[in-house]
Order: sequence, then C-alpha cells, then structure tokens
Amino acid sequence: MDLLQDLAWRGLIYQQTDEESLRDLISKEKISLYCGTDPSANSLHIGHLVPFLTLRRFQQHGHRPIVLVGGSTGLIGDPSGKSEERKLQSLEAIQKNSEGIQNQLAAIFEFEGENGAVMVNNYDWTKSMDVITFLRDIGKHIGVNYLLAKDTISSRLESGISFTEFTYTILQAMDFNHLYETHNCKLQIGGSDQWGNITSGLELIRKMQPEGSKAFGLTIPLVTKADGTKFGKTEGGAVWLDPEKTTPYEFYQFWINTADADVVKYLKYFTFLSHEEIEGLEKSVQKEPHLRKAQKGLAEEMTRLIHGEESLQQAIKITEALFSGDVRSLSASEIEQGFKDVPSFNAADTDGNLVDLLVAAKISPSKRQAREDITNGAVTVNGERVTDTSYVLQGSDRIEGQFTIIRRGKKKYTLIKY
Repeated sequence: MDLLQDLAWRGLIYQQTDEESLRDLISKEKISLYCGTDPSANSLHIGHLVPFLTLRRFQQHGHRPIVLVGGSTGLIGDPSGKSEERKLQSLEAIQKNSEGIQNQLAAIFEFEGENGAVMVNNYDWTKSMDVITFLRDIGKHIGVNYLLAKDTISSRLESGISFTEFTYTILQAMDFNHLYETHNCKLQIGGSDQWGNITSGLELIRKMQPEGSKAFGLTIPLVTKADGTKFGKTEGGAVWLDPEKTTPYEFYQFWINTADADVVKYLKYFTFLSHEEIEGLEKSVQKEPHLRKAQKGLAEEMTRLIHGEESLQQAIKITEALFSGDVRSLSASEIEQGFKDVPSFNAADTDGNLVDLLVAAKISPSKRQAREDITNGAVTVNGERVTDTSYVLQGSDRIEGQFTIIRRGKKKYTLIKY
C-alpha cells in the first residue's frame, strides 16, 4: 500500500487536484510539501492537528515537510468559515503567538537528517514588499472574477467583506509560489476549508513559473463526531496543545473519553499506529468494549506525541489515583492538574475541626449533616475514610503542605488549599 492509499484508508483525503500525477511524482522522487497555520491565538488546539499530522506522514515516507506559521497572513485574517470581519491583532501579538505555535509544531516533526523539516514564517518574505510591487508583480496575475468565484469570498459578499480580507487568498497564494521557488515545494495540504486558498496558489504558480511547472493541492476532511457535536470541544472550551491552557491530564482525559462510535476513526486520523494495530483495536471495540483498549491506545499515543512520555505517565497516574481513591500518592503538581476544575476552598493556615471545615467549605450544608456524613463513613480525607466527628486536621493531612482533598460520597471532591 503506497502513501496515498494509506491516506485514503485513514479517511484523510477530501479533495486533491491530480491524484494520478501526484502518485507518479512521489513514487519517483522525494518532494517538499507544506502546511500552514495562522497564529490567531498563542496555541493550537486539536482541531488544527490533522493536516500537520498528515504532513508528518509524508515525512515518514522520506519527503521534506515545510511547516509554515503565518506571521503576515495572521495580520490579515482568513475569511474562510467566517460570517464577519475578524478583529485585527497587533504585530507584537501575532509575533508572540507565532513563537508559541512554532514551539508546539516543533514537537511533531523531525528536523534532522536528509528530509528534516523546515520551519518558516511568511512574514519574512512579505514584510519588505511595498504596495506597488504587490499590485504589479502579484495582483496582475489574479483576476477579480477568479476571486469572486471563491466560496470564501462569494459567501461574504452579501454581509460584506473588506479589501483586507478579500486579498487574503492572494497572500496565501504568494506563500505557495515563494516556497515553490525557494524550496522546490510541489504540494500544499490543508483542511477542507483551505481548498480555495490552495487552488489560488496553484493558479499563481501556473501564471508566474515557467511553462510546464507542476504543483499539487490536497485537503483533509473536517473532523466530526458521530453524535453531531463539535469535535475538540469540552465543557471548558477547546482542547489546547498548550499545557497551561489544557493540562496533560485533561488532554489525556479528552481522548480516553472518546465514544466507541468515533474511536477507530480518530485512531486512523491522529495516530501513527499501523493498520494491523488499529484493526486489532477495532476488533476490541466490537468484542470487548468495556475494556476500552482503543480509547486507552488513542489517549496514550496522543498525549505522548504532544506532551511527551513523562507527562503521559503523570496523566495515567492521576487517572488511576482518582479511580482508586488513592489521592495521597499524588504530588502537589499532579493534584493541581487532576483537581483543576473541582470546587476549592482556601482554608486558614491553622488546623481545624473536620466538621467546621465541611460546613465552611460548603461540603455539608450544616454541622448536623456534617456529623452525620462523618459518622456514616461518607467523608474521606486524602482518600482515607474518617468516622470520628472530633477529628482535627493536622499538618500531615496537607499534601506537600499545600492541599487536602475532601471527598463526600462517591464523587463530590473539594480541594482545600493552604
């Protein structure tokens, strides 16, 4: 099975410009290809991952990936999928965002060796271009009728689109043409919403490069969930690659909670597991779904890829501790991850009676109920059941001097902070 057949098996091909010629090209030579993203935020989220992981698959087959961060296109704003104008960000904000995203993308690719990845920023080749040069050398080759036929532009004509966003597709076309000239880049890949921008690049290459020059475009389908809800979202919002925004534990939990109906598709889209490994996990979903082997495999592969082995093991440790109730085994940093979204209470820096603490932290509604909860064995302190209503918390109940974890019933956790 060749590379394009593998991508098709994984469901990763939505559109491509010339499958037969591209297959012939990549079977005969190693090419350079690129995928880009605009730094509209200081972190990518998992919805951005599939095109870049597809780029990585090409690298595994010996091709050279060019990873582009749009320092200039990010200043303009892609109208794709938008019903109104974006709020423009400052140059300083875009540059800061670019740095963060470049660091995240660097974890996905190999930068050493014959086909080591190349990281580029389109601000580098557009910042010195003056408006006359842009209009004469680039704009002359792109017809207004051609642009108006683009879905991203035509869909905005009624509600309104600025000249700024109208020219976005030309800037991205310039990227493809520039990379074709400087890196012999023959292929651009992107999400399905990027088809219009990719074909603009092919049009500019056709107009500006010598006759017979050939380049290609390929898009990846939008990632969807079987139940129709949006992929990559949780109650807390997007699932970010930045561990400060989405902790490795939360990241791991997102993947491990994947529905049976979606997990095999996500294994194909996101992981580099072999066909045989994925087919084995698919059988497990069908025959022994309660074991959740596919979800565990998906969560482990993705957390390891984005956050590394150490963070993966930490996420597994937190998961197992919360399942077993053995929270005393966790470090303070692990508690911060695992209990990030549970109710918390800032206690005075003194020892206190457990009954008083339960009421003050609103774990129990009254002292009477608190005593009942303790007597009935419904309260645990750091995973250990307490049945003495006169129990006074000691310094030894503070994990690393910072936290005490109170649980009432089976699921109601409260994090006591000192």
